[in-house]
Amino acid sequence: MIDIKTDSRKVKPGDTFIAIRNVSRDGHDYIEAAIEAGATKIICEEGNYPVETVIVPNTREYLDKYLYENYYPKFSDMKFIGVTGTNGKTTICYLIYQMLTKLEKKCAYIGTIGFYYPGESRELNNTTPDTDLLYEMFLEAKEAGCEVVVMEVSSHALDLNRIYGITYDEVAFTNLTQDHLDYHKTIENYRDAKRILFTKTRGDKIAVLNKDDENYTHFLLEENKNITISSKEGDVQILSIDFSNLGTHFRFSFKDTLYETNIPMVGRYNVYNYLTSLLLVESLGFKIEEILNLNETLQAPKGRMELIPYGTNSIFVDYAHTPDAVINVLESSKEYKKGKVITIVGCGGDRDPLKRPIMGHAAEVNSDYVIYTSDNPRTEDPNLILEDILKGVKQDNHEAIVDRKEAILKGMSMLKDKDILMILGKGHEDYQIIGKEKHHFSDQEIVHEYIEKNPIEKDLS
Repeated sequence: MIDIKTDSRKVKPGDTFIAIRNVSRDGHDYIEAAIEAGATKIICEEGNYPVETVIVPNTREYLDKYLYENYYPKFSDMKFIGVTGTNGKTTICYLIYQMLTKLEKKCAYIGTIGFYYPGESRELNNTTPDTDLLYEMFLEAKEAGCEVVVMEVSSHALDLNRIYGITYDEVAFTNLTQDHLDYHKTIENYRDAKRILFTKTRGDKIAVLNKDDENYTHFLLEENKNITISSKEGDVQILSIDFSNLGTHFRFSFKDTLYETNIPMVGRYNVYNYLTSLLLVESLGFKIEEILNLNETLQAPKGRMELIPYGTNSIFVDYAHTPDAVINVLESSKEYKKGKVITIVGCGGDRDPLKRPIMGHAAEVNSDYVIYTSDNPRTEDPNLILEDILKGVKQDNHEAIVDRKEAILKGMSMLKDKDILMILGKGHEDYQIIGKEKHHFSDQEIVHEYIEKNPIEKDLS
């Protein structure tokens, strides 16, 4: 594959190691380890080493150009689809991956839940990995026969130019709400970073936009072929939506044709996610009808409104970790609730603290009862994170339990007939980050263990 490495742990005898400086570490500190592992050439910005050494002004720029010149031509004929926005990226990309695979067009997915192509799946550390890792995955996908790559493109990746050299045949904008301001500082910077994706288009330049988001005009570029989705007026118009706890029935119009369908996912926002996926796949040359025929076989990504039935109760595990995402999933649950909505939610440490009271308020006003708890506290005191969250809480329909497992067990024990339990924030994650260490932790496992110990033979009353 690629013969130049940025991670000394991945160096094999004969490799070239390039020392990259980033926010958390300096690759120059790992040059000796790379040489011990067998690196025969070092590319760096300073220093003198006992193997061939090349000094360059900026190693990141050198790496980007090297990768583009030497490897981009090997996979440039694949179709690239990029999706950005605060919420919905994972669901849209994973739906596209499933749709194309079922339509017998080999596709690779890169995003929050990992790197997938037929016969392969593995976890990733970042939604959009660094440039060298991305190029490695593109080459791997090409070698496996993939014709399409669909990927989530994060604001960090766009701002840091991790997608150097890549241009997209199709792009999409989901929505924009407050997130990652610890990095971007202002919502305008955050929005501008995401807009970069829409300037990196090629070929048919398809751009699918959620017109019902007030920021959509920022992504409406003249050079792209824009397709809008709206419940009011758009190229695709959503005409009606009906919910149950197991799925959604909706009607929409597109190109003067009326369609009616069901998807095995819940939530108004998932109608937008599904339609975005459908339009991007349709633009690759498939008919709407053949895509709709796949709906019963589609699955939401793990941890995205993932349903665990418990007697007459519905337990949902969801990745919602922004104010808007919390509001969306809780409003969705209220649309078909028959009992109470109990919510378990927290906020991550070492991340945007400004959203914490906003999330606290969003949970209390959209739930009958809330248990505030830990998410990934990282290096912050979880008690102080909870204090920040509770600054936005005005009602008395809540309690705070620092230990996440204890909070989930408490929520489970509170369930009565036809109640809904929303467990938010971690979704697909099977770990909790405390300090700088990852510890195994799964919301789903705790729920299933509780159900095994407390089976329900008949309806609760």
